Amino acid sequence: MLDFNNTEIAFSAKSKGELNNAYMLYTVMKYPWIVKFGKWASNIAIKIHFPLNWIVKPTLYKQFVGGETLEECRKIVDHLSRSKVKSTMDFSAEGEQTPAGILATFEETLRSIDNAKGNPNIAYSVFKPSTITRDEVLAKASEKREEMSVDELREFREFRERFMALCRRAYDNDVRILVDAEDYCFQDAIDELTDEAMREFNKARPIVFATLQMYRHDRLPYLQRILDDSIEKNYFPGIKFVRGAYMEEERKRAAEMGYPDPICKDKQATDDNFDAGVAFVMDHIDRMELFMGTHNETSNYKLAKLIDEKGIDRGDDRIYFSQLLGMSDNISYNLAHEGYKVTKYVPYAPVRDVLPYLIRRAEENTSVAGQTGRELRMLQIEMDRRKKKG
Repeated sequence: MLDFNNTEIAFSAKSKGELNNAYMLYTVMKYPWIVKFGKWASNIAIKIHFPLNWIVKPTLYKQFVGGETLEECRKIVDHLSRSKVKSTMDFSAEGEQTPAGILATFEETLRSIDNAKGNPNIAYSVFKPSTITRDEVLAKASEKREEMSVDELREFREFRERFMALCRRAYDNDVRILVDAEDYCFQDAIDELTDEAMREFNKARPIVFATLQMYRHDRLPYLQRILDDSIEKNYFPGIKFVRGAYMEEERKRAAEMGYPDPICKDKQATDDNFDAGVAFVMDHIDRMELFMGTHNETSNYKLAKLIDEKGIDRGDDRIYFSQLLGMSDNISYNLAHEGYKVTKYVPYAPVRDVLPYLIRRAEENTSVAGQTGRELRMLQIEMDRRKKKG
Protein backbone atom coordinates (compact mmCIF):
# COMPACT_ATOMS: atom_id res chain seq x y z
CA MET A 1 0.00 0.00 0.00
CA LEU A 2 1.33 3.42 -1.01
CA ASP A 3 2.11 5.47 2.10
CA PHE A 4 4.17 8.66 1.88
CA ASN A 5 4.53 8.62 5.68
CA ASN A 6 6.60 5.43 5.62
CA THR A 7 9.94 6.91 6.66
CA GLU A 8 11.68 3.54 6.89
CA ILE A 9 11.35 3.19 3.11
CA ALA A 10 11.83 6.92 2.43
CA PHE A 11 15.22 7.06 4.16
CA SER A 12 16.40 3.48 3.79
CA ALA A 13 19.35 4.65 1.71
CA LYS A 14 20.48 7.34 4.20
CA SER A 15 22.97 6.83 6.99
CA LYS A 16 22.51 8.31 10.46
CA GLY A 17 25.00 11.05 9.60
CA GLU A 18 23.17 11.92 6.39
CA LEU A 19 19.88 12.17 8.27
CA ASN A 20 21.45 14.48 10.85
CA ASN A 21 23.02 16.69 8.17
CA ALA A 22 19.72 16.97 6.29
CA TYR A 23 17.87 17.81 9.50
CA MET A 24 20.31 20.61 10.37
CA LEU A 25 20.13 22.03 6.86
CA TYR A 26 16.32 22.11 6.74
CA THR A 27 16.25 23.61 10.24
CA VAL A 28 18.34 26.53 8.98
CA MET A 29 16.10 26.93 5.91
CA LYS A 30 13.10 27.49 8.17
CA TYR A 31 14.29 31.03 8.74
CA PRO A 32 13.79 33.38 5.77
CA TRP A 33 16.25 35.96 7.14
CA ILE A 34 19.06 33.38 7.09
CA VAL A 35 18.27 32.44 3.48
CA LYS A 36 18.14 36.11 2.46
CA PHE A 37 21.45 36.80 4.18
CA GLY A 38 22.97 33.72 2.53
CA LYS A 39 21.85 34.94 -0.89
CA TRP A 40 23.31 38.41 -0.28
CA ALA A 41 26.58 36.99 1.06
CA SER A 42 26.97 34.50 -1.80
CA ASN A 43 26.45 37.23 -4.40
CA ILE A 44 29.17 39.31 -2.75
CA ALA A 45 31.47 36.29 -2.52
CA ILE A 46 31.05 35.55 -6.22
CA LYS A 47 31.85 39.16 -7.18
CA ILE A 48 35.05 39.25 -5.14
CA HIS A 49 36.00 35.65 -6.04
CA PHE A 50 35.92 34.53 -2.42
CA PRO A 51 36.36 30.72 -2.11
CA LEU A 52 32.99 29.11 -1.36
CA ASN A 53 33.58 25.38 -1.68
CA TRP A 54 34.48 24.89 1.98
CA ILE A 55 31.08 26.09 3.21
CA VAL A 56 28.76 25.21 0.30
CA LYS A 57 29.93 21.69 -0.57
CA PRO A 58 29.22 20.04 2.81
CA THR A 59 25.80 21.76 3.13
CA LEU A 60 23.48 22.87 0.30
CA TYR A 61 25.60 21.28 -2.43
CA LYS A 62 25.74 17.89 -0.73
CA GLN A 63 21.96 17.86 -0.25
CA PHE A 64 20.80 19.07 -3.66
CA VAL A 65 23.60 18.44 -6.22
CA GLY A 66 25.00 15.20 -7.61
CA GLY A 67 28.52 16.44 -8.32
CA GLU A 68 30.59 18.80 -10.44
CA THR A 69 30.74 16.53 -13.49
CA LEU A 70 28.84 13.63 -15.02
CA GLU A 71 31.63 11.33 -13.87
CA GLU A 72 31.28 12.54 -10.27
CA CYS A 73 27.53 11.86 -10.44
CA ARG A 74 27.93 8.15 -11.19
CA LYS A 75 27.98 7.36 -7.48
CA ILE A 76 24.62 9.03 -6.78
CA VAL A 77 23.09 7.57 -9.97
CA ASP A 78 24.10 4.06 -8.85
CA HIS A 79 22.95 4.84 -5.30
CA LEU A 80 19.47 5.87 -6.49
CA SER A 81 19.18 2.89 -8.82
CA ARG A 82 19.57 0.48 -5.92
CA SER A 83 16.21 1.79 -4.66
CA LYS A 84 14.70 1.55 -8.17
CA VAL A 85 14.85 5.33 -8.62
CA LYS A 86 16.22 6.53 -11.95
CA SER A 87 18.11 9.78 -12.60
CA THR A 88 17.64 12.73 -14.93
CA MET A 89 20.94 14.58 -15.23
CA ASP A 90 20.48 18.35 -15.22
CA PHE A 91 23.48 20.58 -16.02
CA SER A 92 22.52 23.44 -13.72
CA ALA A 93 25.34 25.93 -14.28
CA GLU A 94 24.10 29.46 -14.71
CA GLY A 95 27.07 31.28 -16.15
CA GLU A 96 27.24 34.55 -18.04
CA GLN A 97 25.38 34.61 -21.35
CA THR A 98 28.52 35.19 -23.38
CA PRO A 99 29.29 33.35 -26.64
CA ALA A 100 31.85 31.22 -24.76
CA GLY A 101 29.44 30.49 -21.90
CA ILE A 102 26.61 29.58 -24.25
CA LEU A 103 28.83 27.26 -26.28
CA ALA A 104 30.16 25.57 -23.12
CA THR A 105 26.62 24.90 -21.87
CA PHE A 106 25.52 23.59 -25.26
CA GLU A 107 28.48 21.21 -25.47
CA GLU A 108 27.99 19.98 -21.90
CA THR A 109 24.32 19.29 -22.63
CA LEU A 110 25.35 17.22 -25.64
CA ARG A 111 27.67 15.24 -23.35
CA SER A 112 24.79 14.73 -20.94
CA ILE A 113 22.62 13.32 -23.74
CA ASP A 114 25.45 11.03 -24.85
CA ASN A 115 25.93 9.93 -21.22
CA ALA A 116 22.28 8.85 -21.05
CA LYS A 117 22.50 6.69 -24.17
CA GLY A 118 21.90 3.08 -23.30
CA ASN A 119 22.14 3.76 -19.55
CA PRO A 120 19.24 1.96 -17.82
CA ASN A 121 19.64 4.12 -14.71
CA ILE A 122 19.06 7.41 -16.54
CA ALA A 123 15.49 8.09 -17.61
CA TYR A 124 15.69 11.44 -19.45
CA SER A 125 18.01 14.23 -20.51
CA VAL A 126 17.04 17.89 -20.04
CA PHE A 127 18.01 21.42 -20.98
CA LYS A 128 17.03 24.96 -20.12
CA PRO A 129 16.60 26.97 -23.36
CA SER A 130 17.70 30.31 -21.89
CA THR A 131 21.16 28.87 -21.15
CA ILE A 132 21.91 28.51 -24.88
CA THR A 133 21.06 32.07 -25.94
CA ARG A 134 20.71 35.52 -24.42
CA ASP A 135 17.64 36.53 -22.43
CA GLU A 136 17.14 39.63 -24.56
CA VAL A 137 17.01 37.60 -27.77
CA LEU A 138 14.61 35.02 -26.35
CA ALA A 139 12.26 37.65 -24.92
CA LYS A 140 12.19 39.68 -28.13
CA ALA A 141 11.62 36.57 -30.26
CA SER A 142 8.63 35.75 -28.07
CA GLU A 143 7.05 39.18 -27.72
CA LYS A 144 8.36 41.56 -30.42
CA ARG A 145 9.86 39.53 -33.22
CA GLU A 146 8.90 42.13 -35.78
CA GLU A 147 11.21 44.59 -34.00
CA MET A 148 14.27 42.32 -33.98
CA SER A 149 17.42 43.67 -35.61
CA VAL A 150 19.42 41.75 -38.21
CA ASP A 151 21.92 40.72 -35.54
CA GLU A 152 19.15 39.60 -33.17
CA LEU A 153 17.52 37.56 -35.91
CA ARG A 154 20.88 35.92 -36.57
CA GLU A 155 21.27 35.11 -32.87
CA PHE A 156 17.79 33.64 -32.75
CA ARG A 157 18.54 31.51 -35.82
CA GLU A 158 21.70 30.24 -34.10
CA PHE A 159 19.67 29.53 -30.95
CA ARG A 160 17.17 27.52 -33.01
CA GLU A 161 20.04 25.53 -34.54
CA ARG A 162 21.42 24.70 -31.08
CA PHE A 163 17.92 23.84 -29.79
CA MET A 164 17.23 21.47 -32.67
CA ALA A 165 20.73 19.98 -32.49
CA LEU A 166 20.10 18.93 -28.89
CA CYS A 167 16.79 17.35 -29.87
CA ARG A 168 18.45 15.65 -32.85
CA ARG A 169 21.18 14.22 -30.62
CA ALA A 170 18.51 12.90 -28.24
CA TYR A 171 16.66 11.33 -31.18
CA ASP A 172 19.83 9.74 -32.56
CA ASN A 173 20.64 8.31 -29.11
CA ASP A 174 17.05 7.22 -28.41
CA VAL A 175 17.07 9.35 -25.26
CA ARG A 176 14.01 11.32 -24.18
CA ILE A 177 14.73 15.03 -23.65
CA LEU A 178 12.79 17.48 -21.49
CA VAL A 179 12.64 21.11 -22.64
CA ASP A 180 12.35 23.08 -19.42
CA ALA A 181 9.76 25.85 -19.19
CA GLU A 182 10.82 29.41 -18.46
CA ASP A 183 9.52 32.91 -17.79
CA TYR A 184 6.32 33.94 -19.57
CA CYS A 185 8.24 36.46 -21.68
CA PHE A 186 10.42 33.66 -23.09
CA GLN A 187 7.86 30.89 -23.43
CA ASP A 188 6.19 31.60 -26.77
CA ALA A 189 9.45 31.15 -28.68
CA ILE A 190 10.26 28.03 -26.63
CA ASP A 191 6.79 26.57 -27.29
CA GLU A 192 7.17 27.27 -31.00
CA LEU A 193 10.49 25.39 -31.22
CA THR A 194 9.34 22.57 -28.95
CA ASP A 195 6.27 22.04 -31.13
CA GLU A 196 8.52 21.98 -34.20
CA ALA A 197 10.90 19.49 -32.58
CA MET A 198 8.06 17.19 -31.48
CA ARG A 199 6.69 17.14 -35.03
CA GLU A 200 10.11 16.19 -36.39
CA PHE A 201 11.43 13.76 -33.79
CA ASN A 202 8.36 12.19 -32.17
CA LYS A 203 7.07 10.27 -35.17
CA ALA A 204 7.54 6.80 -33.66
CA ARG A 205 7.46 7.67 -29.93
CA PRO A 206 7.88 10.73 -27.70
CA ILE A 207 11.49 11.91 -27.65
CA VAL A 208 11.03 15.65 -27.11
CA PHE A 209 8.92 16.70 -24.11
CA ALA A 210 7.21 20.07 -23.72
CA THR A 211 7.07 21.43 -20.17
CA LEU A 212 3.82 23.07 -19.07
CA GLN A 213 3.81 25.32 -16.01
CA MET A 214 0.29 24.82 -14.74
CA TYR A 215 0.12 27.97 -12.66
CA ARG A 216 -0.52 29.54 -16.07
CA HIS A 217 -4.25 29.54 -16.81
CA ASP A 218 -3.70 29.13 -20.57
CA ARG A 219 -1.92 25.79 -20.43
CA LEU A 220 -4.96 23.50 -20.74
CA PRO A 221 -5.98 25.07 -24.08
CA TYR A 222 -2.35 24.77 -25.20
CA LEU A 223 -2.38 21.09 -24.21
CA GLN A 224 -5.51 20.52 -26.30
CA ARG A 225 -3.83 22.26 -29.26
CA ILE A 226 -0.81 19.95 -28.91
CA LEU A 227 -3.05 16.88 -29.00
CA ASP A 228 -5.04 18.15 -31.99
CA ASP A 229 -1.85 19.04 -33.86
CA SER A 230 -0.31 15.64 -33.10
CA ILE A 231 -3.33 13.84 -34.52
CA GLU A 232 -3.31 16.00 -37.63
CA LYS A 233 0.45 15.73 -38.21
CA ASN A 234 0.91 12.19 -36.89
CA TYR A 235 3.35 12.41 -33.99
CA PHE A 236 3.38 11.50 -30.29
CA PRO A 237 3.74 14.35 -27.78
CA GLY A 238 5.70 14.09 -24.58
CA ILE A 239 4.34 16.28 -21.77
CA LYS A 240 6.05 17.31 -18.56
CA PHE A 241 3.94 19.03 -15.89
CA VAL A 242 5.17 21.34 -13.15
CA ARG A 243 3.26 23.89 -11.13
CA GLY A 244 5.63 26.74 -11.93
CA ALA A 245 8.63 28.61 -10.59
CA TYR A 246 8.27 32.32 -11.29
CA MET A 247 4.89 33.40 -9.88
CA GLU A 248 5.88 36.58 -8.04
CA GLU A 249 8.08 37.79 -10.89
CA GLU A 250 5.36 37.02 -13.46
CA ARG A 251 2.69 39.00 -11.65
CA LYS A 252 5.01 41.92 -11.09
CA ARG A 253 6.09 42.02 -14.75
CA ALA A 254 2.48 41.75 -16.00
CA ALA A 255 1.50 44.74 -13.86
CA GLU A 256 4.51 46.78 -14.99
CA MET A 257 4.09 45.96 -18.69
CA GLY A 258 0.29 46.29 -18.72
CA TYR A 259 -0.69 42.83 -19.96
CA PRO A 260 -3.12 40.40 -18.27
CA ASP A 261 -1.74 38.38 -15.36
CA PRO A 262 -0.92 34.92 -16.83
CA ILE A 263 -1.06 33.18 -13.45
CA CYS A 264 -4.03 31.32 -11.94
CA LYS A 265 -5.95 33.36 -9.35
CA ASP A 266 -4.88 31.26 -6.35
CA LYS A 267 -3.19 28.03 -5.26
CA GLN A 268 -6.40 26.00 -5.47
CA ALA A 269 -6.92 27.06 -9.09
CA THR A 270 -3.31 26.07 -9.84
CA ASP A 271 -3.76 22.68 -8.16
CA ASP A 272 -6.98 22.08 -10.11
CA ASN A 273 -5.30 23.11 -13.36
CA PHE A 274 -2.33 20.82 -12.68
CA ASP A 275 -4.44 17.78 -11.86
CA ALA A 276 -6.70 18.42 -14.86
CA GLY A 277 -3.68 18.48 -17.17
CA VAL A 278 -2.37 15.20 -15.77
CA ALA A 279 -5.81 13.59 -16.12
CA PHE A 280 -6.03 14.84 -19.72
CA VAL A 281 -2.76 13.13 -20.70
CA MET A 282 -3.78 9.97 -18.87
CA ASP A 283 -7.01 9.94 -20.90
CA HIS A 284 -4.85 10.02 -24.06
CA ILE A 285 -1.94 7.89 -22.87
CA ASP A 286 -2.31 5.78 -26.02
CA ARG A 287 -0.65 8.61 -27.95
CA MET A 288 1.08 10.76 -25.29
CA GLU A 289 3.67 10.23 -22.55
CA LEU A 290 3.64 11.83 -19.11
CA PHE A 291 6.36 13.22 -16.87
CA MET A 292 4.91 14.63 -13.65
CA GLY A 293 7.31 16.78 -11.65
CA THR A 294 5.85 17.74 -8.29
CA HIS A 295 6.46 17.57 -4.54
CA ASN A 296 2.73 17.81 -3.89
CA GLU A 297 1.63 14.64 -2.11
CA THR A 298 -2.01 14.91 -3.20
CA SER A 299 -1.13 15.09 -6.91
CA ASN A 300 1.21 12.12 -6.57
CA TYR A 301 -1.47 10.08 -4.82
CA LYS A 302 -3.99 11.03 -7.51
CA LEU A 303 -1.77 9.91 -10.39
CA ALA A 304 -0.86 6.65 -8.65
CA LYS A 305 -4.56 5.96 -8.10
CA LEU A 306 -5.37 6.85 -11.71
CA ILE A 307 -2.75 4.43 -13.01
CA ASP A 308 -4.27 1.62 -10.95
CA GLU A 309 -7.87 2.52 -11.82
CA LYS A 310 -7.09 2.45 -15.54
CA GLY A 311 -5.44 -0.96 -15.20
CA ILE A 312 -2.09 0.37 -16.41
CA ASP A 313 1.00 -1.47 -15.23
CA ARG A 314 2.76 0.50 -12.50
CA GLY A 315 6.05 -0.02 -14.33
CA ASP A 316 4.73 1.43 -17.60
CA ASP A 317 7.61 3.41 -19.11
CA ARG A 318 5.24 6.05 -20.52
CA ILE A 319 4.48 7.51 -17.08
CA TYR A 320 7.08 8.94 -14.70
CA PHE A 321 6.87 10.63 -11.33
CA SER A 322 9.72 13.03 -10.52
CA GLN A 323 11.12 15.02 -7.63
CA LEU A 324 14.34 16.98 -7.12
CA LEU A 325 17.40 15.38 -5.55
CA GLY A 326 17.45 16.08 -1.83
CA MET A 327 13.74 16.81 -1.55
CA SER A 328 10.59 14.73 -0.97
CA ASP A 329 12.32 11.38 -0.58
CA ASN A 330 9.18 10.21 1.21
CA ILE A 331 7.38 10.52 -2.14
CA SER A 332 10.09 9.23 -4.48
CA TYR A 333 11.20 6.17 -2.56
CA ASN A 334 7.73 5.03 -1.54
CA LEU A 335 6.46 5.33 -5.12
CA ALA A 336 9.45 3.33 -6.40
CA HIS A 337 8.97 0.75 -3.66
CA GLU A 338 5.38 0.22 -4.86
CA GLY A 339 6.55 -0.32 -8.44
CA TYR A 340 5.81 3.06 -10.04
CA LYS A 341 8.34 4.68 -12.37
CA VAL A 342 10.29 7.41 -10.56
CA THR A 343 13.18 9.66 -11.51
CA LYS A 344 15.10 12.23 -9.52
CA TYR A 345 16.32 15.45 -11.14
CA VAL A 346 20.07 15.33 -10.40
CA PRO A 347 21.68 18.76 -10.89
CA TYR A 348 25.40 18.90 -11.52
CA ALA A 349 27.90 21.72 -12.05
CA PRO A 350 30.87 23.34 -10.28
CA VAL A 351 29.96 24.98 -6.97
CA ARG A 352 30.27 28.58 -8.13
CA ASP A 353 28.21 27.97 -11.29
CA VAL A 354 25.40 26.11 -9.52
CA LEU A 355 25.08 28.55 -6.61
CA PRO A 356 22.06 30.43 -8.07
CA TYR A 357 20.25 27.08 -8.36
CA LEU A 358 21.08 26.24 -4.74
CA ILE A 359 19.83 29.60 -3.49
CA ARG A 360 16.54 29.02 -5.34
CA ARG A 361 16.18 25.62 -3.64
CA ALA A 362 16.73 27.24 -0.26
CA GLU A 363 14.22 30.01 -1.08
CA GLU A 364 11.72 27.45 -2.36
CA ASN A 365 11.92 25.44 0.84
CA THR A 366 11.49 28.61 2.88
CA SER A 367 8.51 29.96 0.92
CA VAL A 368 6.55 26.87 -0.13
CA ALA A 369 3.88 26.26 2.50
CA GLY A 370 4.69 23.18 4.52
CA GLN A 371 7.70 22.00 2.47
CA THR A 372 10.40 22.52 5.10
CA GLY A 373 8.07 21.49 7.91
CA ARG A 374 7.27 18.23 6.11
CA GLU A 375 10.94 17.45 5.48
CA LEU A 376 11.80 18.10 9.14
CA ARG A 377 8.86 16.06 10.40
CA MET A 378 9.78 13.08 8.23
CA LEU A 379 13.44 13.24 9.22
CA GLN A 380 12.55 13.49 12.92
CA ILE A 381 10.19 10.51 12.71
CA GLU A 382 12.88 8.39 11.06
CA MET A 383 15.57 9.42 13.55
CA ASP A 384 13.22 8.60 16.43
CA ARG A 385 12.30 5.26 14.82
CA ARG A 386 15.97 4.28 14.53
CA LYS A 387 16.66 5.26 18.15
CA LYS A 388 13.80 3.07 19.38
CA LYS A 389 14.97 0.21 17.21
CA GLY A 390 18.44 0.58 18.70
